[in-house]
Amino acid sequence: MKRILLLVLAVTMFIACQNKPQRYYDESSEIETLKAGIKAYEAQDWAAWKSNFADTAKIFHNTNKASSPDQMMEGMKGMLSNFSSYGFSKEGGIYEMVVDKEGKTWVNYWNSWGGKAKVTDEKLVIPVHLTVEFVNGKITQEYAYYDTAGIKKTIAGIEAAKAAQEAEKTEE
Repeated sequence: MKRILLLVLAVTMFIACQNKPQRYYDESSEIETLKAGIKAYEAQDWAAWKSNFADTAKIFHNTNKASSPDQMMEGMKGMLSNFSSYGFSKEGGIYEMVVDKEGKTWVNYWNSWGGKAKVTDEKLVIPVHLTVEFVNGKITQEYAYYDTAGIKKTIAGIEAAKAAQEAEKTEE
């Protein structure tokens, strides 16, 4: 009787361990939406980029203060105007979708962003991490983490080079 009880317990434990819901994915429609958004960002197709966000989406890039997609788009346009080319590395990017304990769907993305500065031709490479929440196929929250020091230094170098060029023109 003891053996039968132990066998039933073992089978029950085995079955219980096999019925956990899947929580981690490396393929999903949400991952494809994020990939499409990154592609639109790289092409400066702002209408396509914005179409991935819910109307009430909140975006947090290195801050606790939320921006709307329109506000973030204007900030990105301004920053990107300093670069002749830019984009994420085509090799090594990692996407992962997670359904958390509360049933919320998040997509994580890790990669390196690179750009070539106008005027100075300086090349910049920055590691980036995005965590994006999806509800009904739309982005409702986006958190991005990256070091802005290199971007600020590069833009300061561009401004200094422009000022030097202007100074040369006025001397002529």
